[in-house]
Amino acid sequence: IMGPERANGIRTALLGDMAVNGSPGGLLLKLKERPLSAILNLDSTTEDSTTVGPKSLFVTQFPGDVTASQVSELREEVTAIVRSSKPGDEALIVLQSGGGTVTGYGLAAAQLQRFKDHGMKLTICVEQVAASGGYMMCCVADRIVASPFAVLGSIGVISDIPNAYERLKKEGIEFQTITAGKFKRTITPTKKITKEDIVKSQEDIEGILKLFKSFVHQNRPSLDIDDVATGETWFGTDALEKGLCDEIKTADDVLMGYVDEGFNVYDVKYEPPMTPASGLSSLLPATEASGDRTSGGGVLSRGVRWLVRNVASEIKAELNDMSVDQLTKGVTSQSSIEKRYMMIDDASDNIRAQD
Repeated sequence: IMGPERANGIRTALLGDMAVNGSPGGLLLKLKERPLSAILNLDSTTEDSTTVGPKSLFVTQFPGDVTASQVSELREEVTAIVRSSKPGDEALIVLQSGGGTVTGYGLAAAQLQRFKDHGMKLTICVEQVAASGGYMMCCVADRIVASPFAVLGSIGVISDIPNAYERLKKEGIEFQTITAGKFKRTITPTKKITKEDIVKSQEDIEGILKLFKSFVHQNRPSLDIDDVATGETWFGTDALEKGLCDEIKTADDVLMGYVDEGFNVYDVKYEPPMTPASGLSSLLPATEASGDRTSGGGVLSRGVRWLVRNVASEIKAELNDMSVDQLTKGVTSQSSIEKRYMMIDDASDNIRAQD
């Protein structure tokens, strides 16, 4: 099929003059120097080389709320990235958060630590705010990139609980709380606050701040922690001077930089599995509940659909407008331990550039 001339050429390249003086051809020498298994195995590495083939960058978002509820999605995304990554791959988080509960953001930071434990380089981009608990997450990264007017810092702790004891006393209302343990309840919305309660609460706050400062300093040892752990915030370039970030750049430019370096960029987002219909939606026909709109249905089904779409949306909007305190009558939410101490900064919401 190849013809005698081509066959002889391949034979010469492979065997050379082995029959005459025992000298193999160039192709055989190359295969001896670099075994065929090494050529075929693109994922193999040597002592002085990196992974063959393009690297991957996995990108995800974290728009954190007060309780860091997005950590339920973050943990799934981190797991997926870690399980899918190869040596040399990196992760990038676009973070937006003013902080919140100590427990929630402590867990979120621990999830990001999993990248480091797996040997992956982590970059965090801050486009607007990474304050308090949000900065706790940031400091885990190998590289923090902030936009020019992003707000960073607010390394501090706050406990903010209203007290209605005097007002309730005037109304003739007295709450009886039975506890076992000297400091089981210190400051609550309904009990008389004592000096001992305030001292104990201040000790708790200082203890949490000590842990916060230690965590930040451990992850960014170059920081002058006593200089920045004052509860203050700094904008982009000022934050860079303080050492709170490493670069001033938008997330878009960071992503384009990775593309220019030859990375394959993947956007990772966890979508929770569908749950069975409940509440008013369970009144819909099976085709409607599953999203099938091919059948029009009768008058009754159209009426039910109208009721669900309008009434349910009204109820949802009303519930969203109500605060947690209104829903719980101001008692259970304030006595919840995970919401008692907060790493949060809402001052950035009060800063405006307007005329």
